Amino acid sequence: MSKIEEVKAKVEAGKSKLIPGLVQEALDAGIVPAEILQAMVDSMSVVGDKFSAGEIFVPEMLIAAKAMSKGVEVLKPLMAGDSSSSLGTCVIGTVAGDLHDIGKNLVSMMIESTGFEMVDLGVDVPADAFVEAVKNNANVKLVACSGLLTTTMPAMKEAVQTIKAAFPDLKVIVGGAPVTPEYAGEIGADGYAPDAGSASVKAKELVTV
Repeated sequence: MSKIEEVKAKVEAGKSKLIPGLVQEALDAGIVPAEILQAMVDSMSVVGDKFSAGEIFVPEMLIAAKAMSKGVEVLKPLMAGDSSSSLGTCVIGTVAGDLHDIGKNLVSMMIESTGFEMVDLGVDVPADAFVEAVKNNANVKLVACSGLLTTTMPAMKEAVQTIKAAFPDLKVIVGGAPVTPEYAGEIGADGYAPDAGSASVKAKELVTV
């Protein structure tokens, strides 16, 4: 089994104690950090699919996410480069009325790994709290709003529109099970991502345009 396959298998199995060493071995073998990160993202999408299919449950998903975060810790210094190449601050939260945070936590980890400083507001975040966080933190370039319940879609719309009213030039990205690219456009968001991996790509794209 190649080092990268080993990393993928261990992330999927949630072996967080073994991951840092394996990631380091993969780096020592000359595999570039971005490739290792992508392998871990791929593992998490497998975990996500299994979760959706009811083959595994929340604890297994969290254990895999923790394993991945241990791997990301090893890669982060190599991927972020020097601090001057920071992409700015990203404020993230799950919108009002929604208490789901697994997806948000994964997205937060992925966006952070591309070079953002993260400010995580947690779950059930009212629209005004996003605005306050932007005011209270330096160099905020992006706000990410997550929602997993169809019933909280109006709260997401309110969050996006409140942020945009206060900061017209600030980029807002949205995601979550019921969100579609069409809906994102309709409520005035700048970007949409179907999963954590694409969220990190989109986040970088939005602030470096």
